[in-house]
Amino acid sequence: MRGVVLSTIKIKNAKKNPNFETSSMLFDVFLPVEELYTPPLNIRLLDHRSFGVKPLVGTHMIKSLQEYRRDPVAMVQTIREKMLESGFGDAEYSLDMEFADNTAVVVPAATDAAGAVATSTSGEEGEFKEDVDWWSKYYSSSGNEQLGRVYREKGYENMVVFEEELENYFDNFTDLAQSFPLFHGKRHEDEDLDEDKAVGYFKGTFRVYPLPADGSDPPPRMLKNVPCNQLVEVLVRVYIVKAFELQPQDPNGLSDPYLALKLGRFKVKDRENYVPKNLSPTFGKMFELDGTLPLESELRVQIFDYDLLSGDDLIGETKIDLENRFLSARRGVCGLPKRYYIAGPYKWRDAELPRQILEKWCATQALPPPVWRGNSQVYVNGKTCCLRDYETRGQVHKDWGPPEERLALYTLLDLGLVPEHIETRTLFNPLRPEIPQGKIQIFVDIFPKSSTIPPPINITPRAPQELQLRVIIYNVQDVILSDTSFTGEKMSDIYIKGWLKGQDKKQKTDVHYRSLNGEGNFNWRFIFPFKYLPAEEVMVISKKEHFFSLDKHEEKHPVTFVAQIWDNDIFTPDDFLGLVELNLNFMPKANKFAKSASLDDLPDNEKGKPVPMVSLFDQKNVKGWWPMYEEGGPDTPRELTGKCEMELEILSKEDAEAKPSGKGQEEPNENPHLDPPNRPATSFLWFTSPWKSLRYIIWNNYKWYILGGFILLLVVAMVGLFIYSAPGALSQQLISKL
Repeated sequence: MRGVVLSTIKIKNAKKNPNFETSSMLFDVFLPVEELYTPPLNIRLLDHRSFGVKPLVGTHMIKSLQEYRRDPVAMVQTIREKMLESGFGDAEYSLDMEFADNTAVVVPAATDAAGAVATSTSGEEGEFKEDVDWWSKYYSSSGNEQLGRVYREKGYENMVVFEEELENYFDNFTDLAQSFPLFHGKRHEDEDLDEDKAVGYFKGTFRVYPLPADGSDPPPRMLKNVPCNQLVEVLVRVYIVKAFELQPQDPNGLSDPYLALKLGRFKVKDRENYVPKNLSPTFGKMFELDGTLPLESELRVQIFDYDLLSGDDLIGETKIDLENRFLSARRGVCGLPKRYYIAGPYKWRDAELPRQILEKWCATQALPPPVWRGNSQVYVNGKTCCLRDYETRGQVHKDWGPPEERLALYTLLDLGLVPEHIETRTLFNPLRPEIPQGKIQIFVDIFPKSSTIPPPINITPRAPQELQLRVIIYNVQDVILSDTSFTGEKMSDIYIKGWLKGQDKKQKTDVHYRSLNGEGNFNWRFIFPFKYLPAEEVMVISKKEHFFSLDKHEEKHPVTFVAQIWDNDIFTPDDFLGLVELNLNFMPKANKFAKSASLDDLPDNEKGKPVPMVSLFDQKNVKGWWPMYEEGGPDTPRELTGKCEMELEILSKEDAEAKPSGKGQEEPNENPHLDPPNRPATSFLWFTSPWKSLRYIIWNNYKWYILGGFILLLVVAMVGLFIYSAPGALSQQLISKL
């Protein structure tokens, strides 16, 4: 630049360490004030060969230096003036920082770093396994009102779900290390070469700032605290949440995706855990990879399609530059949460405390270190931050850490460091480089192995609990009578059918025959085992798509119990009379008496009347009367067709084994014991009980006709006998008189 040439020491072995021995260089140069007349800065890469031969490998020309211009003297002076105006001139530092070989050693004041990072001290962590977990935070942050409801009610904060790659929101993390493509040959100023033709890359950055005209001391160097140029061994944790909109690879229009990762020489293939027949799979996987920066800086996340007989097909992949994230002052190594918890399900998961991170950030930006006043005010980068600006009075959670750490975290977030997040990355296939093949949601943590590495977080998809629903059908009343007997009576042969929506197996009570007044008695038990996700309030069902399917797929349904009332027919299909559907998480409260049950008890009643609702999972057991109905048409209202007395109970698998019960009235008929129903004598199937049929159907309905007919027959017989015997008797009388 303007005749000034500065050369680095040659790299001895680029394969073992591609870094230069010196991490920064400084030179003076006279430049015009106007940027328009500033000469370009040329970067040239030479290859040192035998006999002093130094062929040119590639070049890059920077036309404008505007983005690299700084004025450190004015910046520091402005910060000091603002600090004095804010009353921080006599304040003392509460943290000491020493730099040796570009490695920061931080001595915190009265802070237990190990306790804040390594272990949890909360005695209530067990309860969160049922109520909230990492997926609760994910659903709440993604805007899922239903699945994130409990999380929000507990007052926790969301993380950021980025709709694109993280680099798009933080300038590709090039604040400290930019990648300059090197091209072979001469490049004209009006020519824009394709980066695919680059022969290599130079990674670095520049700062241009004025020197004092009077020859006084030069300003502080802007790049003196850059990271060391030695190889850094890191542990990379890749959290893969889910993928969606994947391009199908199979003839059925679906795919069987699984994950593969590559970092340098390390490769991971999770082929055995493929997700069958799914274009939007939920993975919930965490992978740990060892790497060495900058030798192994490119992370590849790939999704393959599993094939049983042929080779697996690459659906798509995404590439992440880990070195830029590691070097950036934006701190792309571990996202910062909105609150500092030292216990509970969302405790601090970084390797450094917020105050340590804040001190290091100031050092890398060539700024004065933070100035603290007590533990509620801090002055950083020309701004005073107060704890009361971020927390309302009296707002203190039992799992929050010390106030100074909380304030440091709020300050870091205001400075624009990477927040706790999930990034959405687009997948591409090298065979179709311009066409997106789907998207994947991930986040990546990078920890130097020289530091204390915190434990990973658990994003494993929720495992459902094994529960059992027991339903006892006691009685029904006011059931409509849909049949007419051959004697002309209105009647119904009533039975109840029940099942959980989504399950194929349905259960039925026995039949209460010949109900003449709409009443039915059963004392019959249904038992439905099912798998339940408490945090999502759904039932999980695993089933095969068809008989020849090799894999089962999972479906999620609301836990809805359906009870239907039917009229049993022998020679024709049974008649449907009515139903009631109860979402066990949000069901209408039962009535104590049958006469109180009506259609107004249903949450979607036509009057719009508010209805008290309960959760069976909270109460465990409910008993009472519910209305049963038949849906009307577009112009006809819903019709009340009966009322059913039921008892519903939820038990865990362990409780169900400890208190066994049989279906119907089978053994073990316990918990509770069910007596045979006390049905009227008229309840029977007519052709299986001829004597009962004669007694209760013929005799009860036609006894007076039978008696009258018998008397009439007797009279007729007597008259006939009289008529038959009268002539002979008269003849005998006449003969005897003669």
